[in-house]
Amino acid sequence: MSYKIVTDSSANLPLDIINKYDVDIISLAFYVKGQEYFSYIKGREVDLKPFYTMMRNKELATTSLVSRRECYNVFKKILDQGYDLIYIGFSSGLSGSFHVGASILEELRESYPDRKIMHIDSLAAEMGQGLLVYHALKQQESGCTIDEVYHWQMQNRLHLCHWFTVEDLLFLKRGGRLSAAAAVFGTILSIKPVMHIDDGGRLVPMAKVRGRKTSLDALVDRMEATAIEPTEQTVFISHGDCLEDAEYVSRQVQERLGVKEIRIGIIEPVIGSHAGPGTIALFFLGTER
Repeated sequence: MSYKIVTDSSANLPLDIINKYDVDIISLAFYVKGQEYFSYIKGREVDLKPFYTMMRNKELATTSLVSRRECYNVFKKILDQGYDLIYIGFSSGLSGSFHVGASILEELRESYPDRKIMHIDSLAAEMGQGLLVYHALKQQESGCTIDEVYHWQMQNRLHLCHWFTVEDLLFLKRGGRLSAAAAVFGTILSIKPVMHIDDGGRLVPMAKVRGRKTSLDALVDRMEATAIEPTEQTVFISHGDCLEDAEYVSRQVQERLGVKEIRIGIIEPVIGSHAGPGTIALFFLGTER
């Protein structure tokens, strides 16, 4: 293996995948009552139940850009070990963290002129970003070069579909994506938004439906309409501490589309602090986002 694949913790890769492929993860931070916490700690499975309990109690969590020092240390260690490097980062449409990492790689390129150093704006988030990274890791495992991985990512990142819904509209209101009045009336009427990440890597509301089950079914409807060879795909599903709902979506994906391989994960805190408990997200490859 002549190159390493690097991502950040917003990709929310399952720990067994991180360990199997020895993925280097740049951890993003979140803050509660002024205390700093990290979304990823190497070698540890973090219990996120207390985080979501706090969120349900309306405690506010805040986030920030990735640390320049953290990026520099991770990248430089890999380059010093003699590897080439490809960095797949959190969507620039949602965070400035990718630009931080990319700018550091541009600086390091001067010190390592003979090394291949590449960066990709995934235009993706959460386990959507993670699914792109997973494809890169599988390609590397099969013998693909760093150039082949880069080319596949650039050709396919806009086919990585994100469809999700939330349970509590308060968190969209806090993030400025929903007015206070819309949040109040939506809650009273049990209106649930169906959203996706667009081609610019931005969060876009696409529909409003009434009732939780209807919103979950709507995610699978979207997949049914655009999925590319679903029986041959690996599909990721993430949830904001609502495993039963994630398992319901998983069963629907299996029954309606014949998907054989599905990975379910709990949403890490940096994304979870904005989406809130009860969020469900479905990630797959489709003809369009």
